[in-house]
Amino acid sequence: MSRNGLSVLYEDNHIIIVNKRSSDLVQGDSSGDEPLDAVVKQYIGEKYKKPGDVFLGVVHRLDRPVSGCVVYARTSKALTRMSELFRSRDVKKSYWAIVTERPPSEEGELRSFLKKNESQNKSYVYDKEVKGSKEATLSYRIIGRSSSFYLLEIDLHTGRHHQIRAQLAAAGCPVRGDLKYGSKRSNDGGGISLHARRISFIHPVRKEEITVEAPLPDDKVWRLFSGI
Repeated sequence: MSRNGLSVLYEDNHIIIVNKRSSDLVQGDSSGDEPLDAVVKQYIGEKYKKPGDVFLGVVHRLDRPVSGCVVYARTSKALTRMSELFRSRDVKKSYWAIVTERPPSEEGELRSFLKKNESQNKSYVYDKEVKGSKEATLSYRIIGRSSSFYLLEIDLHTGRHHQIRAQLAAAGCPVRGDLKYGSKRSNDGGGISLHARRISFIHPVRKEEITVEAPLPDDKVWRLFSGI
């Protein structure tokens, strides 16, 4: 459902999952721009006629230029349990990325060490462990192609800062529009072609499996792959 520009993919009394646009902030920062969590709080307050402050817990984050599934907790119990699921890597996340350069193979695994540079808000890739680095692993496969682009499906095995963006760039195929990591040109609107397509986990209260898929952004390049 969509309300006030908000695309809600799943909701119950414990959690709410929304489809983030590439321009949205998951949580407020120094920019002063209205964050997505404030929009979700307003939605909940209006829909359920809740007076006063609405509780909403930030469970995880997506980089601002990335779109797709974001999970928020509606109770403190759900926040604690969902945060633990993410910490213990019991949440399966699949991303779709559009790249202009062909990856090293049709499918494979990228394993390296990432070190975050705080002042640049950027992660650097190393073949071997260096001081302050963390091991990063993902697997990918090509699931679509056009005359100019490749569509990759990516499964994260670790959740490092800018992991997909940095590792794909190091493999010679930066995400389309990602100037920070070597893309040759920006996308309209300033986003990048990286989308948190699907998320699966065991519900923190009901203990049943939840799988949610976020529709693709509505732009001409993503539409090339709308039938996949």
